[in-house]
Amino acid sequence: MPVASRLAEPEDPEGLSAAVGPSKPRVLGILGPGLITGASDDDPSGIATYGQAGAQLGYALCWTLLYSLPLMAAVQMVAARIGRTTGHGIAGVLRQHYPNGLLQGVVLLLLVANTLNLGADLGAMADALNLLLPGPRWLYVILFSGACMFMQLVLQYTRYVAVLKWLTLSLFAYLGVVVFAHVSWLDLGIAIALPRIDPSGAGLTTLVALFGTTISPYLFFWQAAEEAEDLHAYPRRRDLLHAPGQGRRALHRIEADTLVGMAFSNLVALAIMVTTAAVLHPHGITDIQTSAQAAEALRPLAGPFSATVFALGIIGTGLLAVPVLAGSAAYAVGEARHWPVGFGRHLLEARAFYGTVALATLVGMIVSLGAVDPIRALYWSAVVNGVIAVPIMAVMMLAAARTDIMGAFAVRGPLRWLGWLATACMLLAVAAMLFSAVHSLR
Repeated sequence: MPVASRLAEPEDPEGLSAAVGPSKPRVLGILGPGLITGASDDDPSGIATYGQAGAQLGYALCWTLLYSLPLMAAVQMVAARIGRTTGHGIAGVLRQHYPNGLLQGVVLLLLVANTLNLGADLGAMADALNLLLPGPRWLYVILFSGACMFMQLVLQYTRYVAVLKWLTLSLFAYLGVVVFAHVSWLDLGIAIALPRIDPSGAGLTTLVALFGTTISPYLFFWQAAEEAEDLHAYPRRRDLLHAPGQGRRALHRIEADTLVGMAFSNLVALAIMVTTAAVLHPHGITDIQTSAQAAEALRPLAGPFSATVFALGIIGTGLLAVPVLAGSAAYAVGEARHWPVGFGRHLLEARAFYGTVALATLVGMIVSLGAVDPIRALYWSAVVNGVIAVPIMAVMMLAAARTDIMGAFAVRGPLRWLGWLATACMLLAVAAMLFSAVHSLR
């Protein structure tokens, strides 16, 4: 059954009120899939990557978060437009218009990468809580897994989205930590204004990791699927192929939502990198492998308050990212199998979809509790994400430009070229990663 059958119709952020017609939406209401997607990009594994970049190389790579913003935003806008225009997520579009082998391969790789990443994030959350409240790590992993599954399996869709929105506030912790760091604003300004690349193996590897962390396939699948899901949450909306008159308002909302979400994501990532660059790098602490380790390293140098705030931020972002990782995997698998999908559906109506959410979370929990090294899990999930990002982005850009798929809303102009530029950058990043791996074996 559609979501409308069991939920009171909420105020539509696109200004399509069933009672009074077009209305002026509130700013907070406009922010939705784009904000949540951007915030979830700063998950514990991302925090570890940004923290390591700052600790290892100081301010040298802070420029990447500025110059990658338009590329990241463009790719996410394309994904969102696919969902809003067609009423399907990326996997649904691939199923309808591309070979089944391509679809199944992409979904399988995404599922493996998401599960590994999910497990590593659960472990990082448990380690962060252990810094604040020493206790058994296994218990914390189970508690966090249960909390994430509760949000997805029990809460109504509108309440679930509201919870995710509120969890984005946890990212402000990192903006606060910067206040306690003795930042050299002149050095930071020079590093951003005059980009440079460290030609060493470690520098190139870190650069690849930053791009791979910033632009991840699960973000494409999540934002496109949530745009399609919102068509049911707001019954006045229809996919743009059948309601082109809604296009102007819809595309304006997507643009605002995505720009705010991606800008917020990169600003927080910059704050993390600047903090570790200012506090850890000058003291020779250059090997930060986990987000919890970054928080602990801050304690003697920036004070216990900074370490506590940093650790709380890890927990908050993990609670945001784990449902997104599990949800994006379930959307991809469900659409590929042509199941009823969506968090707005009843549990029994979409039991296979919800079962995939629970299974991904449980497997991630087992990975976190098992003998698998969480750092190795993070590494391999980043590798898989980086590799599959290129074909997914390429297919997504091709699909977004096809009029038989997108109709009059096919992506054209600057957005299309920014999307292809992002794809080319990711291809170069993967090539550099593979070259580095082959070179190290010699």
